[in-house]
Amino acid sequence: MQFSNEQFDARLDLVQQSPGVYLMKDASGSIIYVGKAVNLRARLRSYFTKHPQGTAKVLAMISHISDFDTIYCANELEALILESTLIKQHQPRYNILLRDDRDYPYIKVTLNETYPRVVKAFRIGRDADAGARYFGPYLSGDVFRAIRALRSIFPMKTCRRVLPRDIGKERPCLNYHIGRCIGPCKGDVSVEDYRTVMVSICRFLEGHYKGLVDSLKDQMKQASEAMAFEQAASIRDRIQALEKLMEKQQVVTNKDEDRDVLGLARNGSEIALQKLEIRQGRLVAAAAVFWPENDQTDADVLSAFISQHYPAAALIPPRILLSESLEDHDALEAFLSRLRNGACRLVRPQRGNGRRLIEMARTNAVESLRRHTLLGGSGQTALQEALRLLAGLAANDRPLHRIEAFDISNTGQEDRAASMVVFRDGKPQRQQYRRFRLEDRQETDDYAAMRDVVSRRLGRLSDDAFGQAPDLILVDGGNGHVKTVKGVVAALGLDLPVAGMVKDKRHRTRGLALGDRVIELRTDSFGVDAAKVTDQAERIGLLRLLTAIQDEAHRFAGRYRSHLQHKRQTRYSLEGIDGIGPARRKLLLKHFSTIRRISQASLDDLNQVQGLGQQAAQAVYSHFHSEA
Repeated sequence: MQFSNEQFDARLDLVQQSPGVYLMKDASGSIIYVGKAVNLRARLRSYFTKHPQGTAKVLAMISHISDFDTIYCANELEALILESTLIKQHQPRYNILLRDDRDYPYIKVTLNETYPRVVKAFRIGRDADAGARYFGPYLSGDVFRAIRALRSIFPMKTCRRVLPRDIGKERPCLNYHIGRCIGPCKGDVSVEDYRTVMVSICRFLEGHYKGLVDSLKDQMKQASEAMAFEQAASIRDRIQALEKLMEKQQVVTNKDEDRDVLGLARNGSEIALQKLEIRQGRLVAAAAVFWPENDQTDADVLSAFISQHYPAAALIPPRILLSESLEDHDALEAFLSRLRNGACRLVRPQRGNGRRLIEMARTNAVESLRRHTLLGGSGQTALQEALRLLAGLAANDRPLHRIEAFDISNTGQEDRAASMVVFRDGKPQRQQYRRFRLEDRQETDDYAAMRDVVSRRLGRLSDDAFGQAPDLILVDGGNGHVKTVKGVVAALGLDLPVAGMVKDKRHRTRGLALGDRVIELRTDSFGVDAAKVTDQAERIGLLRLLTAIQDEAHRFAGRYRSHLQHKRQTRYSLEGIDGIGPARRKLLLKHFSTIRRISQASLDDLNQVQGLGQQAAQAVYSHFHSEA
């Protein structure tokens, strides 16, 4: 049954002006959105006015509402807790959701069992309520390295024996004899002693290393005093392994404190949230979560992450640093404090070390998002569908195994560079990337530059160093660039499809240029190509793939252009010195490494450069110290 605004108005009069949770439902009765409000009646009225306000996502959600339910709460904190529970239970399509992802597993310590195990898990299970501890999520490689580090430091059980069922049935394995397991299978290790090791592992995964080192040193001292020298030596090796691990970790603050730092990055098609875990002043872990970008504000993403992630987090620190202010700041602080059984503050630092940590988290989020996008998001199937759709739109359904993309980067008339990046079956092939230096021109002509670069590449189709011929050429630009490159392809008598990657005013990839039209991928209208792009998931997958290719081509070209600019500035700053030619410039740079160090060098320092000569040294010194 579809309600009219008048029918909603009649129901709204019965809604109390009190805190609570509301559940929006579609025509089938499915819950499509769960929200909370301090004043339920006022919040619901904002949805059912004649001209509701909001983002495209909010307006789309409103258009599908056929019914709603309300649940009253005593206060805003109770409403927040209930909202978090209901979102986790119903997974409504219009909420920002933390989804399980097999690419980002957890480490699970089964403290709910008599003899706990350390295992890899792909999602947080119901045993968390019974006492199991989950740490992560991690990248798969990070999980492997973490478990390897655990085994080098702690005498943990790694065999498949089920305890206590298998106690005494077989002889201890090799790990027991080399000191890597305390041997609970023998039957003479108490449950308490074994669980002590597991608790230490949890402290390690929480990042509390200093206390572990002190505890191990006490154990080593006791073993030495008891003349148990083999045991003492084994503990010494664990201490050394732990200290070696601590040396590799970045110290980000001089204070011995615990905190989490949350940073965000966007690329137009997806959002990445990076969580940095700082324990006792050291960066011990970093994890990223990804969502499709769909008009969510940074504050909305942060609030959703906090309310959905921290109830299952292994540890909640006393302070969490954020890049944005939150509308429900006070309620979230109270929520986290209740979960932590102690005070937890949400802080948005404006300066100093806190601001630097926020920038570090944001930088890591940018890199995580780039890596995630280059690897095709979360699923191989989605990547294959994106390639199939791209083939249908730009290559007459020709299978796209090798895609080459070109971009031009310049700073005015100088330092003009171009890049060619290669994607094989949707994945970057960095060893096949190529860069091109372009001649300086009096005027900047991107069309001429693109014509030059593509001609040079296609002129080497038989060169094994460049790899096989592409199945599709993509250029950074619109229909004009596509027509230019198609002209080059036709002049060479080749049959290669060409398309362009178009950006919007916010510098986000927005569409695919085919030479005579642009297929928009950021709207719900696709003109003559509507039949080919009917599925929203396919559209998002294609947009993600094009974003990855375009950003990678832009990054690679920009890096080479920066390199050329640096070389030019270095050359010009030394070329103006009489008697300093290419050979002496090379000597100076080899000796001092940078122009800055050359400019700061004393005359005695310059005279120490082998092969430079006193007259040339004086000329260099006078150039940078004219005031003397």
